[in-house]
Amino acid sequence: MEKEKKKKERVLRLAKRWRKGFFSILFSRLGLVLLLLGIQLLLLVSIWLLFDQWMSQYFIGGQTLFELVVLLYLFNTPMDPNAKLSWFLLIALMPLLGCTLLVWTQVEMGHRSIRHKLRTLQKETASLLPQEEAALQQLRTVSPESEGLAHYLYKIGNYPVYTQTETEYFPQGEDKFEKMLQELEKAKQFIFLEYFIIEEGYMWGRILEVLARKVKQGVEVRVMYDGSCEFSKLPADYPLRLARYGIASKVWEPLKPAVTSSYNYRDHRKILVIDGKTAFCGGVNLADEYINRTSPFGHWKDAALMLRGPAVDSFTILFLQMWNVTEKKREEYAPYLGHFPLPKYASGFVIPYGDCPLNGHKAAVRVYSQILYTAKHYVYIMTPYLIPDDELYTALRFASERGVDVKMILPGIPDKKLIWALSKRYYRRLAAAGVEVYEYTPGFVHSKVFVSDDEKAVVGTINLDYRSLYHHFECGTYLVNAPCINRIVSDFSDTLPKCRKVTMDTIRHEKISRKITGALLKLIAPLL
Repeated sequence: MEKEKKKKERVLRLAKRWRKGFFSILFSRLGLVLLLLGIQLLLLVSIWLLFDQWMSQYFIGGQTLFELVVLLYLFNTPMDPNAKLSWFLLIALMPLLGCTLLVWTQVEMGHRSIRHKLRTLQKETASLLPQEEAALQQLRTVSPESEGLAHYLYKIGNYPVYTQTETEYFPQGEDKFEKMLQELEKAKQFIFLEYFIIEEGYMWGRILEVLARKVKQGVEVRVMYDGSCEFSKLPADYPLRLARYGIASKVWEPLKPAVTSSYNYRDHRKILVIDGKTAFCGGVNLADEYINRTSPFGHWKDAALMLRGPAVDSFTILFLQMWNVTEKKREEYAPYLGHFPLPKYASGFVIPYGDCPLNGHKAAVRVYSQILYTAKHYVYIMTPYLIPDDELYTALRFASERGVDVKMILPGIPDKKLIWALSKRYYRRLAAAGVEVYEYTPGFVHSKVFVSDDEKAVVGTINLDYRSLYHHFECGTYLVNAPCINRIVSDFSDTLPKCRKVTMDTIRHEKISRKITGALLKLIAPLL
C-alpha cells in the first residue's frame, strides 16, 4: 500500500513538472515562435500538396522538367557522395517535395548575407595574422607534411603556424573549469567567451560571478552563445539579464518566427580568450554535466586545451569575426591583439584554426584526413559520434589497412540513442579493416581528439559527423611536437582500460531493434 502511494505521488510530481514545463513553453516567446514556425510549415506543405495536384492535372511536363534539372544539378554538385545518395532517395520517394527541399537548402535563403559579411571580415583581418616565414621553415624541417597542411590552412582562412606558444591539455572538464576560474581572476583588459551551450547551474554560476566582478573592475566582457540554447537552456531575454551586469552578449542565430535555412548553421565553437594572453578551446561547454556535477549519461569524459603566447591572436580573431557578423560599425582589432608575453620554455608548433560551413572549404575533414594519411605508427581518436563522410571513412580504413594502429574510443552510454545506433552501423567495416573500436563503459565520451605518432594532435570541437564536418562553425588546434602531446597520449592510454572492445561477435549480438534503426537512419545520415 505504501509503495502504491509513493508511486502515485511520484507520478503526480512528474505530471506537475511536465505541465509546468509545457505551459511555460506554450505561453512564452519560444512557444509563440514555435507556433508561427509550425503554421508556416503547414502552409508550405499545403501549398505543395495543392500545387502538386494542380500540376499533376495540367503541367506534368513542367514538373518532370523541374525534377530533371534538379537531378542534373545534384549529380554534378561537389557534394559528399553519401549526401547525394540520401537526396536521391528522398527525391525518389517524394519527387516534387524532395526537389523543392534541395533547392531551398542550396539557394542560401537566410544565410547569404552571413556568408558575405564573413568574407568581408576575413579580408579585413587577413593582414592582422601574418605568417612568420621562420616558423614555416622550421616546421618544414621537422614535419614536411605538416608544412603542406599549414599552407592550406593559411590559404583558406589566414590561420598561421606559431612557435613560442605554451600548451596545456586537460583530460577532464573539471580540470579545465578549475584552470578557467584561475585565469579569469587574472583578467585586466578583456574577456571573450563563445560557447555552443551555456546553461544556468553551478559551473555557469561560478563563472558569471567572476565576470560580473571583473566588469566592476573595468574589464570588458563579451559573451556569445548559440541560439539553440533558447529551446531549453536559457530564456530569450538572457542577453538583457547579462546586460544588467554590464556584460555585452549576443545570440548566434536566435530563434525567429521565420522558416530559414540559416538555422542549419550552428555555432558549435568553444572559445575563451583572456587579455589576448590566454585562450581555451576543446569540447567543454558551460553546463554542469561537462564537469560531472550532474550525470545524465554516466561519467562525462571531455577534453580541452589552453594556449599562452602569440597563437592566442588567432582565437581572438575567430571570436571577433563571429561577433561582428551582425555589427554595422567596424571593429578596432588592434587593442585586442599582440598582448601576449613570450613564454620562456615553449616548444613545438601550434595552428589554431576555424571551420566555416559557408566558405566552400572542408578544413575539419582535411586536417583529420591529413593525420590519417601521413601517420606511420598509430592514430588514436576520441569522438562522441561516428558518422564520417566518405572521405574520412576511406581514410580511417586505409590507414589501418596499410599497417597503422588505429584505435577509436566512443561512448558506452549515449546522449542520443538514435545517433548511437547509427554510429554502430560503421563498426563492422572498420573492424574488418583492422580499426579497433572501443566504447567507454563509465559513460559518455565528448572529447574531440586525434593524436598520432607522438608528434601530431588535434584538440577542438569537431565531431566525426556530418553536422560538425559540414554544417557547424567549429574550431580546433593542430599541434606538432608540442609537449602536451605526451599528456594526450597518456589520457588515451588511461581511458582505454575503462572501455569494452567492439568485436565481430559483439557486433553480431547487437539488439535487432538497434540494427534496424541504424540501418534506416544510415539512408539519411548526411541529412540528420
